[in-house]
Amino acid sequence: MDVSAAVRAIKRGEVVGVPTDTVYGLAADPYDEAALDRLYDVKGRESGKPIALLVADLDQGLELGAMTDRALDLAAKHWPGALTLVVPRLDTAPAWLGDPKRRTIALRCPDHDVALALLRSTGPLAVTSANVSEDQPVNSAEDAEAVFGGSVLTYLPGEAGGGEPSTLVDLTRPTEVVLRRGPVRP
Repeated sequence: MDVSAAVRAIKRGEVVGVPTDTVYGLAADPYDEAALDRLYDVKGRESGKPIALLVADLDQGLELGAMTDRALDLAAKHWPGALTLVVPRLDTAPAWLGDPKRRTIALRCPDHDVALALLRSTGPLAVTSANVSEDQPVNSAEDAEAVFGGSVLTYLPGEAGGGEPSTLVDLTRPTEVVLRRGPVRP
């Protein structure tokens, strides 16, 4: 899969469409605050509402979040896959990522060849579902382009695998909390 055009777009601070194993997504460079702002604008997402980071593997995740034994166990069982883990944000991650008040970050390694190829080339990406906030997520590049048109210049071809957002588990509280039910039952 040739993802070079998408890699160049990410490096220019653009928002890119990318298929994942759950839903089709919109991606931006999380280390570029202006690119992240563009992602919020394109989606119509409430400013400051955290966006998960997709990583190519556990090593990329360990550079951004403090993984407890439970987080490592869940990642070993379900990554790559449809499980997003909320963990404490490390100081190596930009302060604007995740939940700044709680100093947490949400991480996921997708089980999709196109997404993984992009992540291996770019490093971690801020990725949110390809839909206007509060609308249903879409599952293909064509559907995403129908929603966003030219506000997203690069759409990687492909279909999403599951059609349902990932399971979201907060591991930063005294007991783990499932924040969003999805395809994985931790």
